[in-house]
Amino acid sequence: MQPYEIIVSPFQIYLAPVGEPFSLLDDVPAGNWQLLGTSGKKNYAEDGVTVTHEQTINQIRTLGTTGPIKAVRPEENMTIELILMDCSLEHYSTLLNDPTVNDIAAGAGTPGYREMTLRQGPNVVTFSLLCKGVSPYADGWYMQYQIPVVYQGGNPAPVFTKGAAAGLACNFMALEDPNAGTEAERFGKLIAQDAEAE
Repeated sequence: MQPYEIIVSPFQIYLAPVGEPFSLLDDVPAGNWQLLGTSGKKNYAEDGVTVTHEQTINQIRTLGTTGPIKAVRPEENMTIELILMDCSLEHYSTLLNDPTVNDIAAGAGTPGYREMTLRQGPNVVTFSLLCKGVSPYADGWYMQYQIPVVYQGGNPAPVFTKGAAAGLACNFMALEDPNAGTEAERFGKLIAQDAEAE
């Protein structure tokens, strides 16, 4: 439905080990890519997925001027945030530095269960991240953020109460990729389909 450039559609997140090749625009991510949330975007709070391009700009002024004559960017960040409404241990663990989830089988008189550790420790796990949604060029086409290195820097704080779903705050922060092809690609790329495959 036109105008295509006005996007009114949820995006969803896939994570993989750093270095995993990104999927093609019109493919469902395969290989080591794992959908965040058992049901993907159906497990995200209605606030949706927020992509933030944060920057610090310093204005340079000189003695002989009243206004700035130059601007420089000493810092920038890129983050992808959402509230994950999936408390299964497989996804909860991803947000707590990705410990192994152990599946303990039921035994005589004992129930089966899954367990994960809660201490995160000093080392921070990194992932590659793919944020996939609709293209601003036509219905049925796709757009995706391809971020080569991120870490989860949010502070999950689930509230278990009656009448509201518990949510886990996610804040995936981009790190510069030292193996990027160019300096401009160190946070990755945003690509959007604008034509059908031949």
